[in-house]
Amino acid sequence: MNRINQLFANRGERKLLSLYFCAGAPSLESTGEVILAMQRRGIDMVEVGIPFSDPMADGPVIQKAATQALRNGQSLRHIFEQLKAIKHQVHMPLVLMGYLNVVMQYGLENYFKSCVESGVSGTILPDLPFKDYLEQVKPLADKYDQRVIMLITPETSAQRVRFIDEHTSGFIYMVSSASITGAQHNFDQAKQAYFKRVDAMGLRNPRMIGFGISNKQTLESAQAAAAGAIIGSKFVALLDETGNPDEALDRLFAALQS
Repeated sequence: MNRINQLFANRGERKLLSLYFCAGAPSLESTGEVILAMQRRGIDMVEVGIPFSDPMADGPVIQKAATQALRNGQSLRHIFEQLKAIKHQVHMPLVLMGYLNVVMQYGLENYFKSCVESGVSGTILPDLPFKDYLEQVKPLADKYDQRVIMLITPETSAQRVRFIDEHTSGFIYMVSSASITGAQHNFDQAKQAYFKRVDAMGLRNPRMIGFGISNKQTLESAQAAAAGAIIGSKFVALLDETGNPDEALDRLFAALQS
């Protein structure tokens, strides 16, 4: 079974926590160290960011990390090499998150083949049109038992949400707002109403809520209405500040208690 599906099948009532970081930041060769530190500290799933020069869905914190990673010489090919080097030490799902241009340049089938070889279980491509997913990407992803995770926002219609739920597997990434990534202090009533509205739809796929989670209030709001939460900008900022994944995780866990 794909590790993403296995994680959600075996979680019981436990709420999951997934973290994002950009591979190649703060240093080129820190990728494996960051992932293994997360695994030691009980993180359930890791989103490994593929740096891109024009990350349209990302705020300044992740843009800065992507720029740093590119300056450090990071590439998709090198990310696969780094992941392959730690493949037999990693037991949690790894999800690559990036932009379609980078994957297409690498070659779509070659990309999914490399995912399997390096222990990756899924991919998030925020700029992938759903029509292209169905016609070009899904057949190859299915061939290699890879999950392509789709995003929904408060503006996504119920009909569209159900269509995505019908044609994907793994989990659905619920973006807390239609804006770019970045930490928020709280989720207002409109966002919480959106969480509850989608929760009431009884979807087949579990949902993870991301964008803006940085403290106890936002974490608990997300976990109350979904299978778990995804934290990106807050952890990326702490990793940039400390340069040390264990210290960054210590500070993240402290922030999530306040």
